[in-house]
Amino acid sequence: MSPASSSALKHPPVTAPSEPAGAPSDFPADFTELGVAIDRARRRGRGAQSNASGRYEAEARVAFDDGWQSLEELPPFKTSVGVDTSRKVITRNDSPDIGFDRSINPYRGCEHGCVYCFARPTHAYLGLSPGLDFEAKLFVKPEAPVLLEKELAASGYEPRMIAIGTNTDPYQPIERERKIMRGILEVLERTGHPVGIVTKSALVTRDIDILAAMARRNLAKVAISVTSLDPKLARTMEPRASTPPKRLEALKQLSEAGIPTTVMVAPVIPALNDSEIERILDAAAHAGVKEASYVLLRLPLEVRDLFREWLMANYPDRYRHVFTLIRDMRGGRDYDSKWGERMKGTGPMAWTIGRRFEIACDRLGLNKRRSKLTTDHFVRPKQNGEQLSLF
Repeated sequence: MSPASSSALKHPPVTAPSEPAGAPSDFPADFTELGVAIDRARRRGRGAQSNASGRYEAEARVAFDDGWQSLEELPPFKTSVGVDTSRKVITRNDSPDIGFDRSINPYRGCEHGCVYCFARPTHAYLGLSPGLDFEAKLFVKPEAPVLLEKELAASGYEPRMIAIGTNTDPYQPIERERKIMRGILEVLERTGHPVGIVTKSALVTRDIDILAAMARRNLAKVAISVTSLDPKLARTMEPRASTPPKRLEALKQLSEAGIPTTVMVAPVIPALNDSEIERILDAAAHAGVKEASYVLLRLPLEVRDLFREWLMANYPDRYRHVFTLIRDMRGGRDYDSKWGERMKGTGPMAWTIGRRFEIACDRLGLNKRRSKLTTDHFVRPKQNGEQLSLF
């Protein structure tokens, strides 16, 4: 943004009010005055409505009309790609809420633009906005396959399932040309290392050849998130992710190839897509899926205000109802990060969602058996200069 069209402030109030006063129409007006709202034409095809500076920045830039109509000259947001020079690719965690202790993210940022994405706040660590920057300023890890093989070759490495797609989608549009995810899978197949993949993209079917070969040795499984079967809602909420029919077709192709598949109804958003739980599970079961899971909407840090902005812009009539139900399931707060509760919530509404999910799974025969991956095939790759064994 040019100096003529922006101004720098020390810790400006760039986020929308936590609870808009008066009629819903008051909210967008207040939001625009904060100088972080981006004109619809500039953000076409994006999920977030704004691009507020990261929370760690000493200064933030906000749009300011100086009377020369310079704001009208700003170009549309285009995707830019930088290089992530991290020297390690496996990330560790000790969370009791998830079934893995290590993961890989080939990319930082995600062009899918899902407005509710809990990974958005991570862009603040890069000095960028969790808003539009998260979906427009991407970083790739071109050396990820090489770094992975090096880490797997370490003498103290103990194999356990590696999760991919837990932060940003490994099959987002940029993967078509970069093929970093495919390179990672080639390393994992060669070393006999188990992998679990989470994605919203039908591009995962490109790698069926590798995944099917790994699945025959119980080394791979794939989960695809289907948030809604409503094309309008899906396009608005996840603008650059695969359409719902494409995701269901991907589940079918993966299942027919013998790859264990899971449908994830995630996130469940009360008064927005929770009515679709049974329909999504039914469609996935007909596609050959045998396992299912769900996650309640999570609104950590900047995600809360980004979701508020989106909701007010697209479904203003549901705004108060949605957040009333969210707070009912989060102990009166917009978000509760407590382990054991953050994924499913608490209270009558959360219990009802859980029971509906369980009843539908029982009716459809889902989750009767859980696929379990093995580490029995793991072969540690040789390090450079390492002498081969004679026996």
